[in-house]
Amino acid sequence: MYQRAGTLVFLLLLALESRYCSSSTQNEPKISLTSVQAWAVKLGTEVYHFGEFITRKKEVQDSYKSAQIESRDGEKLVQSMADDIRAMMELKVSAVKRIVEAAENMAFDKQNEPVPDDFQFYNSKEMDEPYDFTFTTTTAEPEFVMEHWINRPPSKSAHLVQNAHFSNIPVNVNFSSVHVPSNVYAWANETIKGIRWSEGLDAHFKDNYQSDPTLSWQYFGSSTGFMRHYPAMKWRAEPVDIYDCRTRAWYMEAAASPKDVVILVDRSGSMTGQRRDIAKHVVTNILDTLGNNDFVNVLTFANTVEEIVPCFAESLVQATLSNLRELKLALDSFETNEIANFSAALTKAFELLEIYRNNSGGANCNQAIMLVTDGVPYNYKEIFEKFNWKYDTPVRVFTYLIGREVADVREVKWMACANRGYYVHLSTLAEVREQVLEHVNVLARPLVLQREKHPVVWTPVYANITDPKVADYLWEQRERAEQKERFMSQRRDKALFNSEKEQDRRWKITQMKQGQYSEIGNSVYQLMTSVSMPVYDLRHNENITENVLINEAYWVSVTKEMRIARLLGVAGTDVPLSEIQALMTPYKIGVNGYAFMVTNNGYILIHPDLRPVFQGILKPSYNSVDMVEVELFDDDRKPREFSKELTALRQDIIDQKTGNKIMNVKYHMEDMRRVSRAKRHYFWTGISDSPFTLVVAIPENYGRHRITPPPTDDIHRLSLTSKNVSAKQYLSDKWSIHPDWLYCRHYERTFKSPEEELSYFLERVAKPGWRWPAKPRPPEHHKNKGHERHNNGTPETRERTKVLNNTPRNEYYCDHGLMQALVYDARNTAWFNKSISESASEEKAAEFIQRFGYIVAFLATHSGLTRWQTHPPKENSSENDKPEFGKQYPRAIDEVWYRRAVEQHYIDPLSYVYSVDLNTDKFPLNVNTATITAAHAVFHGDSHKKAPAAVVGFQFKHERLQEWFENITSSCEHKVCTTCDSVNWECYLVDSNAWVVVSKNINHTGQFFGRVRPDVLKKLVDEDVFRAVHVVDYQAVCFREKKTTNFGAMLKTPLENLRLIVTWFLTTTAWLLNSVATVTGQASSYSFDDEYVTPTAYQNYEGDDDLDEGDMSNKPASKAVERDFEKLVLINRTRPTPCDREMYVYQLEYNNLDEKLNKPLNDCKRPFYVQLVNYTNMLLVVVDGLCPVEEVTVPGVEPTEVNYNESLPCLKHAKPLYRKQPASCIRNHTEESNIDMCGRGTLPTGNLFWISSVIFFVFKYWV
Repeated sequence: MYQRAGTLVFLLLLALESRYCSSSTQNEPKISLTSVQAWAVKLGTEVYHFGEFITRKKEVQDSYKSAQIESRDGEKLVQSMADDIRAMMELKVSAVKRIVEAAENMAFDKQNEPVPDDFQFYNSKEMDEPYDFTFTTTTAEPEFVMEHWINRPPSKSAHLVQNAHFSNIPVNVNFSSVHVPSNVYAWANETIKGIRWSEGLDAHFKDNYQSDPTLSWQYFGSSTGFMRHYPAMKWRAEPVDIYDCRTRAWYMEAAASPKDVVILVDRSGSMTGQRRDIAKHVVTNILDTLGNNDFVNVLTFANTVEEIVPCFAESLVQATLSNLRELKLALDSFETNEIANFSAALTKAFELLEIYRNNSGGANCNQAIMLVTDGVPYNYKEIFEKFNWKYDTPVRVFTYLIGREVADVREVKWMACANRGYYVHLSTLAEVREQVLEHVNVLARPLVLQREKHPVVWTPVYANITDPKVADYLWEQRERAEQKERFMSQRRDKALFNSEKEQDRRWKITQMKQGQYSEIGNSVYQLMTSVSMPVYDLRHNENITENVLINEAYWVSVTKEMRIARLLGVAGTDVPLSEIQALMTPYKIGVNGYAFMVTNNGYILIHPDLRPVFQGILKPSYNSVDMVEVELFDDDRKPREFSKELTALRQDIIDQKTGNKIMNVKYHMEDMRRVSRAKRHYFWTGISDSPFTLVVAIPENYGRHRITPPPTDDIHRLSLTSKNVSAKQYLSDKWSIHPDWLYCRHYERTFKSPEEELSYFLERVAKPGWRWPAKPRPPEHHKNKGHERHNNGTPETRERTKVLNNTPRNEYYCDHGLMQALVYDARNTAWFNKSISESASEEKAAEFIQRFGYIVAFLATHSGLTRWQTHPPKENSSENDKPEFGKQYPRAIDEVWYRRAVEQHYIDPLSYVYSVDLNTDKFPLNVNTATITAAHAVFHGDSHKKAPAAVVGFQFKHERLQEWFENITSSCEHKVCTTCDSVNWECYLVDSNAWVVVSKNINHTGQFFGRVRPDVLKKLVDEDVFRAVHVVDYQAVCFREKKTTNFGAMLKTPLENLRLIVTWFLTTTAWLLNSVATVTGQASSYSFDDEYVTPTAYQNYEGDDDLDEGDMSNKPASKAVERDFEKLVLINRTRPTPCDREMYVYQLEYNNLDEKLNKPLNDCKRPFYVQLVNYTNMLLVVVDGLCPVEEVTVPGVEPTEVNYNESLPCLKHAKPLYRKQPASCIRNHTEESNIDMCGRGTLPTGNLFWISSVIFFVFKYWV
């Protein structure tokens, strides 16, 4: 009892004390504005003096006293870059022309020679990699393969060695190897003949590489499917090899001129089951042969004719990846019923093409109708007479007859033959790809017949050998893995799986799906463009065996000599975008400036803001990012409402006019967490004989001038006057160079790092006899616009080849200007390697180091050189686990802290830019390891002109600034005053983009201030202290839920049931009578195609060998329990889809800032003070914590999807942007009428013909 009473007394006293304390804290005086101002001045002044001391900024400024200031002439700069890029491109074109000429002559001589039975070749898929004794082929072989009973010689073996020039891929540069697609049989007659005669191209591949060591992959893609590529390599494609060179942009666009295509798909009642699947596969493969310069639409027809994508009605759409994807996805939704109205379908297709032909719209070249059906009642001659023949047949007609047993072959074939097209009969899925590609050879006939012109084609940007379809597959595999993990977790421990902690973890995984802005893994894909040219068969006639239909059911084989116009294939070479970027000389453009290239379609080829990858997977439309989607005009327009000024600039650039213009733009940094607004001066000029335009964007103020070394500081001259002492002496310790810039490149040696390569060349420059290499120029062959026809080579050709072979190979190339600038910077900043104590007293140095702990001082120059010093030295510190500063941030002027420091100079030339590692939900920050980075720009010049020479800075632990901040804000001049120590006041350091640098609550570090105190940020925006800048990401990816079909929702009417019964009876009868033929056909008809496999979550894991059986209960579960999935177990299956995301990023408004900030506290209406911390980009924000926090929302920095109420492809189609049509168009030739070849098909078996006729009649005219 006494114990209970004592407890009550204690609680009463505690309550009284708490009440007293509460009363005393409420009555404490308010923090004054003068106190806040004093804290801001003191904090800013102290960190400024520390920065001046630790960075030795004054010494850096003195180091550039001898430097010259040169005006930057944008027009001359862009013209010089364009000339260099043009010269490089001419080298590549010249190499391809030599391959084309050699291939045509070799084929003429040797393609009819028989292939010996013991012939061997280098098969890329079967080559052995070095040190890989356990490697298996990319695709698992089935149990029964052709090799088990067809005796053919094995592939040649070769020794492969890693080669840095070819992305460190093991290669053999002595010969080429051959890639054969999975759907092509290498030993088919025409294929193996082509493989054999094309072996002679090896000598030309090697000669090209010898004369131009910058050449990347060279190749010849045959129309039969194989691709010979140099150098030889082991072909690895994971998870499955679906590569076919004939569907790549470099092949498709060179093989035929641009085309407008209307695909008509029969959706009548007879097109059910496998016929519908084959039809979808046909359309998909046709779409795969189209490129950015082609236009297409897919229409389905029965009683009515409908666009498969409704928003594409009455039009053709550009064949971009996103539009093709939209069409392919829509193929899953069309249903088969009713009777086919061919007249309406053909009429609509012809009328649509006529509109585009008359308006010179679309591709404005070839036009074609692709008819996919299982039969036609008659040939519709009157429609072709009305719409096609009277205009000299501008529209080709290609017909695809689907079905194993068909009755009206003659009419379908006539429709194609009478309209310059091609007829194909398809009965299985496996033969679709090969047969569909025939239309490419037909469209190429005018090209082949004219023979003289070999159009040069440059492709849009693409990612090495990765097929765009793989992106969806990889995403599906990732979701399967996630589904498997959930399934296994629930089976192991249901209670844990349903726990709140585990649900939160899964939620974070789901959120990570949206994290496309930190696109780690871009280096997995090598972006490139390609130049290619068609290769013609020089023969005019050939003996051809063709299946001829004698009557409706009887075929015979006939061999006769026929006129031909055959495309042998396409030759080309890759040009990595990194090689073009190196020629853009970024050091001449300067900080916050850049160069980019635009195609004739307005799409980006090269741009620093091109982000093609998210989470290691290619984005669905990465190669059709428009210029206006990356160059963001600084206005308040809604998404996709581009200004006339911007679209006019875009049109001038696409038209390849030379010009310049100043624009107000906004641009983002640091994964779209920071934003800047500025004026940029754009200069542009076209690159002749290509679809590309080069653009240079330069900041309007500090971009006008640049630093250059004095003429007396020539590298070679300095080395000679120093008795051959290498400039390497200036680079002794802790330095790095920009890894992407071209200083010097050796073509025959490899180096561990860019720094090692530079050191090698610095030593070579110091030796007597050094000469700067001249820029390579194309040989005379390129200037000959024509081609020598086959005559075993003219004397001039042989002599040119001899000279080419005897030309000494350039071992290296150096950028003289960049090397000069680098050595000048290295020599004048060599003192930076000395200890800080040598520049100041030991006591002062020790005091600062003790105060700040581990510090990194750094210096980065305009030539790409970065130096750094650690205090204390790294080997004596506790920071050995962290990579060195220069290894983390080697890109000098391209680093965010460098760019922001130069911008800050024009706001306050004395200030430092402070930043902290950002802390977001997707990428949380470990506050204990957080660092502060401070940077300051060093300019050189006078009052009339100046330019940024370098950026100095320092990096230290966040906890040190936290301590410094707390010490200063807890002090006051009077005995009695309130400080930030009080629990009633909240104090923050917020940077110029509204990110918390320091807070009393350490967990707020790196967070968006609008999330910590949205009410305060809103008032600061209202008072024009901060500006919310609207930024739209037009390259975003969203995740659409996959639609599934629920057959239980289908209503079965009596008539529907009767139809199903009759259909079942007829098909079952046919199966019973023809089971062997049907089973054989079915077994050969299906091949791997992920587009047609959409398994459910449970199907993914039934029979999965990877399941850990040891974690399962030995007692078998009942079927009811086995199928009892909870909602938490099943994930929402999604598909990555292009979309737009918008966000608001904040920027400090410096205009009249003092007037805006020097405002008193106004009770709880304005319960805070704000002051600019001297010599920094930070605000000191002091908030009265006794005032209630208003529940307001501010536009957030987290991206949200823009809802347009329609798909993005539909929106883009409704608001088309200007494009320039390709210059080359070859679509007709007078001799094409002499070519009789217009179709082939599967030879029918003839058995049970009456059953197929009955089925066709029922489906076509009754169903």
